[in-house]
Amino acid sequence: MMPQEPEENATNKLESEVEDVEALRKALAEEKARAESNLAGWQRAQADFMNYKKWSEQEKEEAIKFANSGILVSLLPILDDLERAFASKPNRLNEHSWVDGMRLIDRKLRTVLEAQGLSPIEALGGPFDPYLHEAVRQDKGKEGIVIEELQKGYKFRDKVIRPSKVVVGNGEEEETQPGESSASVNLTE
Repeated sequence: MMPQEPEENATNKLESEVEDVEALRKALAEEKARAESNLAGWQRAQADFMNYKKWSEQEKEEAIKFANSGILVSLLPILDDLERAFASKPNRLNEHSWVDGMRLIDRKLRTVLEAQGLSPIEALGGPFDPYLHEAVRQDKGKEGIVIEELQKGYKFRDKVIRPSKVVVGNGEEEETQPGESSASVNLTE
């Protein structure tokens, strides 16, 4: 029986080696799965970090972009005062050089503010929009249409910083006298 022992040992050894190879393959597959899972987690973390970084940059840009809006809001009453001054000036001063100088200052101020991103909200004659307008009252006129602007509204870089204060039509027809026009007149130049 001696001759069979080496053969039996060889078979046992071969079976043992096959089991070792299978165990190694199984261990390798588990490690590959763990490595792929770690890689996927790292990639997600990196993507999350990049998204956070982009969001942070956008927030910073927005903060810089709208940093001047407080100053612009504080200048709006000056624009209102200039409009009221031009609307109430006596006709005899129309050709006075002082009035022309004030108009020039008004235009310069508006140009500078527009260059910074300030723009007036167009309200008169358009449909009432609660995002752009603040309805102060309703009056006779076409329903849902702005028939009078009491205070001009403004946007700063497409963001409303002050809504227009307006009078909105209630759907009743306005009575007009013969020869009168029901159209509103813009008193500012």
